[in-house]
Amino acid sequence: MFISVLDLFKVGIGPSSSHTMGPMVAAAAFRRSISRHIALGDLTVEPGACRIRVLLKGSLAWTGKGHATDRAVVLGLNGYTPRGLITEDVNTLMADLWQRVRLDAESWSLSFAPPDDVVFDRGEPLPEHPNGMIFQVLAGSVVLHERRYFSIGGGFITGEDEIDSIEAPLAMEDAKDCPYPFESGKVMLRMGLESGLTIAQMKRENEHRYRTDTVLDAGLDEVWSVMRACVENGLREEGTLPGRLNVRRRARHLVEELRAGKGRVHMNDWLCAFAMAVNEENAAGHMVVTAPTNGAAGVVPSVLYWMVGHENLDRRGIHDFLLTAAAIGGLIKHRSSISGAEVGCQGEVGSASAMAAAGLCAVLGGTVAQVENAAEMALEHHLGLTCDPVAGLVRCPASSATVSAPSRPSRPPRSRSGEADTIS
Repeated sequence: MFISVLDLFKVGIGPSSSHTMGPMVAAAAFRRSISRHIALGDLTVEPGACRIRVLLKGSLAWTGKGHATDRAVVLGLNGYTPRGLITEDVNTLMADLWQRVRLDAESWSLSFAPPDDVVFDRGEPLPEHPNGMIFQVLAGSVVLHERRYFSIGGGFITGEDEIDSIEAPLAMEDAKDCPYPFESGKVMLRMGLESGLTIAQMKRENEHRYRTDTVLDAGLDEVWSVMRACVENGLREEGTLPGRLNVRRRARHLVEELRAGKGRVHMNDWLCAFAMAVNEENAAGHMVVTAPTNGAAGVVPSVLYWMVGHENLDRRGIHDFLLTAAAIGGLIKHRSSISGAEVGCQGEVGSASAMAAAGLCAVLGGTVAQVENAAEMALEHHLGLTCDPVAGLVRCPASSATVSAPSRPSRPPRSRSGEADTIS
């Protein structure tokens, strides 16, 4: 198993990695699939006689409207990517795309009217995963071409051919050629002891299998640059977040109170304000980094922002923090899940907290064993944390998840073997 740090930390837009970024990626993949099958001669479409239909299933059907899943699908089918939209005025773009009745590509043109052809299907969900999508090319009622995709958390998707069961819906690289192919916390501890390397050093060596140090460091610099911008943008903004809940932004007000020195101020107060700033940027549909998901995107940046601003963490320390956090996040994704729809907020905020704790411990000089223990303790205290949508939105529970208690028990994350051992 190998998940690159640059795949786990992906630059994109809010409000949800599983309900916005994943469906956008899936829609773009279906667009390419149509072109590929037409080029191969497997699919023939007649202009004016064929159309595209998208069925959103399970969690995407029930909470997708509030998380712009339909908009994401339209954007993806028109060739847009989450990363490519970070500087775009998405609302203005969508106002145009939503009114169109055709979808055009280089080799084909199909009918597609978003209000009618993107369907929130609240019937039986697809059995493989809660976040399922069915993309179809239809001639009347006849299905000419169909693909099923699953948004498995963190902006990752997988197709129907790759997903065998709900326990392991993963699309990852084989780690057999990596020098340190740890697939559990136990193996990671053993490899660290035998090699004398830190988790960040082992992770970097594994990354070398796919990219040079120059490319890796440039990618890590960009991840941190975007994380920092998310915090600072969120601390400047005020007003009401999109959606019918009329949730007011709080981060700017919180940090102004902290700077004024009213009452006794703790480090955790700053961390909450920084995390809230990112959460609010995500809820507004602005630029964000999956860490490991959009719903939990504020935790890792808040801790790293504190370390840079208050503890003078340097560039090497920033890279080590991110590499260590990604190693832990990769283990959780491999052995359990980072999908909130599948395992609740314990899979998102719990994973993010474990990643942040590991990164923090590492840059403070912790041993491999201490780093693993920090990650384990952080995740343990989030087991059972659920995310109950309000009016189809997880905005309020997700925004306060770093400081809230579990609302009701949820099944613990399962590893590939079905055990609740998560990273160990």
